[in-house]
Amino acid sequence: MSDNKCDRCTNSICCTYTTEALGVAPRSKADFHHLLWQISHVGVELYKDESGWYLMFQGKCEHLATDGRCGIYETRPAICREYTNDWCELDQPAEEGFELYFHNYQELLTYCKKRFKRWDG
Repeated sequence: MSDNKCDRCTNSICCTYTTEALGVAPRSKADFHHLLWQISHVGVELYKDESGWYLMFQGKCEHLATDGRCGIYETRPAICREYTNDWCELDQPAEEGFELYFHNYQELLTYCKKRFKRWDG
């Protein structure tokens, strides 16, 4: 059995989405209204984990080959080269570390209505 986890991975999960840190945690209604707009788009999700809030963009890397390997491995972007799979979703699904996870507009709207005593949609 290979020591390289990527050789054992059949779903290439890490290459099917990207995340972007929000930088500042959303606090105001205006912040959440903006997030509601963003999550209204197909393939956009939102989560919070121990390190902060993130937008998640579902979308497979265009260089992912049918066998699950990188089609441009030798010339892949620096962020791919720097990625370490010391921990990856082969070990544990990322969702298990999420404190909050919103797949769509309705889930986030329900949260907003609970978080703010007066939510004016």
